[in-house]
Amino acid sequence: MFAVINPSTGNVIREVPGADAAACEQALARLQESRVSWRAAGFSGRAAVLRTIARLLRERSPQLAGLMTEEMGKPVKEARAEVDKAAWCAEHYAEHAEGYLAPLDLASDATRSWVQHPPLGVVLGILPWNAPLWLAFRFAAPALMAGNTCMLKYDPHLPGGAAALEELFCDAGCGDFARVVVVDNAQAEKLIRDRRVQAVSFTGSSRAGAQVASIAASEIKPSVLELGGSDPCIVLADADLDAAIPLITLSRIINAGQSCIAAKRIIVETSIYDNVVERLQTRLAALRVGDPAQEATDVGPIARADLREALHRQVTASIAQGATCRLGGKMPTGPGFFYPVTLLTEVTPTMTAFCEETFGPVAVVIKAEDADDAVRLANDTPYGLAASIWTTTERGLALCQRIEAGQVVLNGVVKTDPRLPSGGIKRSGYGRELGPHGIRQFVNVQQIWVGPVRPKPA
Repeated sequence: MFAVINPSTGNVIREVPGADAAACEQALARLQESRVSWRAAGFSGRAAVLRTIARLLRERSPQLAGLMTEEMGKPVKEARAEVDKAAWCAEHYAEHAEGYLAPLDLASDATRSWVQHPPLGVVLGILPWNAPLWLAFRFAAPALMAGNTCMLKYDPHLPGGAAALEELFCDAGCGDFARVVVVDNAQAEKLIRDRRVQAVSFTGSSRAGAQVASIAASEIKPSVLELGGSDPCIVLADADLDAAIPLITLSRIINAGQSCIAAKRIIVETSIYDNVVERLQTRLAALRVGDPAQEATDVGPIARADLREALHRQVTASIAQGATCRLGGKMPTGPGFFYPVTLLTEVTPTMTAFCEETFGPVAVVIKAEDADDAVRLANDTPYGLAASIWTTTERGLALCQRIEAGQVVLNGVVKTDPRLPSGGIKRSGYGRELGPHGIRQFVNVQQIWVGPVRPKPA
């Protein structure tokens, strides 16, 4: 049984049984059997199903958004936006998958030679709690349109969302081709090792990702990992601060700061450091922390009690190490897992808030001597998911080349977009999701070589 705890109150809402071994076997058997007909449906047939899914997502947005708000505390206005983004992802791949996977002619000594991209079969997506619907479709939309069938292992803290997604797939005519299960880690390992599962996508922590990658590798199965991030946000003296500060604030606190691609280390050139800190403090102090079901709420609770405890440990350790707490930093009393919007300044590379990923509404500001020092500080991390730079365009483009991350944004917010590849390097993972690169992760890059036709001997 999995307990569902409302993070706004700390109370158990309900207990839900997970999928047992028999249920997992039934789902896998159906996905294995139906993979042939799903592939045979072709791009047009699969696209029709994905468009139906997108329509149902939008029609059911109040229910789906409400479940996210209830089960993991996402502010309802952000939850609705997530539903719409998931629908967009389904529509994007319905429209573009055939072009992304078009055969590619390559010259050789053959009469004709080319590469084509048939599906692998059953693929497994292991999903986190922080953006449950968007990340489900970031995995499933391209995998399904490539002709694979999909098993989605949902986070056990969100069984209501899992049931709603399973129902949506069935109502869209996709129930034989995409299944959703809620299982524990032991059962998840069995799914990875099952001979019918051909590949694995995992989004989550670096520690858990290392375990998934090890299991998949031991079975000689490809995997895609999108793991943690301690994303730098560089602000140089020539930045447009009127544009930068509101967007940096948004990047740091969206989903109560529980985002892998949030701006976690704000690295500011010395000459504008005090100005940036004052502006950030004003913006952060104005944010409304409270009930995520209310439209006026900007920051909801942390998803779980243990996550809040870990965040507070990082804050208090950094303060003990010499960081200045300009805002927040106190563990609140009362129900739920709320944490105040917090601003730490004078942070240095030896402090916990610099060295570790902070998953919550905690802004960390670091001083850099100049642009070169800012790049050095940005790259001084075991992570390499994403980064942002605020400066002039010409200067920024040159600096982008020096950043060690899978995604760099110049004068904007780091975000994921179905049209563009997303993923990390170093301990932030490998492989790519989204864009043309993402759909090619779970296909067979198959070479075809055709020799000359020789006349039969007389």
